[in-house]
Amino acid sequence: MVQFMAQAPEAANPIFGFLPIILLFVIFYFLLIRPQQQNQKKRREMLTKLQKGDRVLTIGGIYGMVKEIKEDTVVLRIADNVNIKMARVGVDRVVSDEE
Repeated sequence: MVQFMAQAPEAANPIFGFLPIILLFVIFYFLLIRPQQQNQKKRREMLTKLQKGDRVLTIGGIYGMVKEIKEDTVVLRIADNVNIKMARVGVDRVVSDEE
C-alpha cells in the first residue's frame, strides 16, 4: 500500500502577485502619461517662444497676429483696428499664412 504524503504548497514570491499591477502601470505610463507630458512640454515651449508678428489660432478658434506680449497676456490683432487682449495660455498654436 502506497501512501501519498500531501506536500505543503510552496510560498509564492510576492513580486509575482504584483507583477500584473506593475505591468499595467508601465503600459499606462507609456500610452497615456508620457505622451501627455511631451505635449505639455511642446506647448510650454511654443508659448514661451511667441513673438510679435506671429500668426496664431486661439483656443476659441480666433485667428490673429500677435501685436504685444506681456508676461501672462497677449494682445492680438484680429482685424484692422481691432485688437483683443487675452491670456497667453489661450493661444492654441502658431499657424502659417496658408491656413
